[in-house]
Amino acid sequence: MNFMKRITILLIALFLSILNYAQVPFNTGNSELDADLVKINADAKLDFGAFKTDLALTYNISDKKIDYLSVSVKMEPAEIYLTLEISKLSGRSIDDVIEIYEVHKDKGWGFIAKELGIKPGSPEFHGLKEQTKNQGAKGKSKSDKGKSNK
Repeated sequence: MNFMKRITILLIALFLSILNYAQVPFNTGNSELDADLVKINADAKLDFGAFKTDLALTYNISDKKIDYLSVSVKMEPAEIYLTLEISKLSGRSIDDVIEIYEVHKDKGWGFIAKELGIKPGSPEFHGLKEQTKNQGAKGKSKSDKGKSNK
């Protein structure tokens, strides 16, 4: 019986850890963009410190602000990235993006981007897609460093 309890506890722990890494529905309205965001999110969770450093340097934002977005606003890493990139592309402040996110997060990032003037098909939207693809590729190159090419 003791063995069965251990197996049960192990299976519950495994199940909970899998749920922890479940995909976040970004709902941008573009499946390619959503897939790139899932990749960014997964890579960032592997090394959040490196992710924070990259964002801080790229967007000239403090670690403290990134921690605020993560802990207080409860954003996933890819949502933090989206906040910063949408702020840059829309010309709106990070705080403006956060305010709209907090009111409309249940409607998805596509709606949030539209509220901030980034419409599907616009040059800004194409810029967002391109930058997100590049950000995802950065994470891939970092995670592939230790792998050999056989």
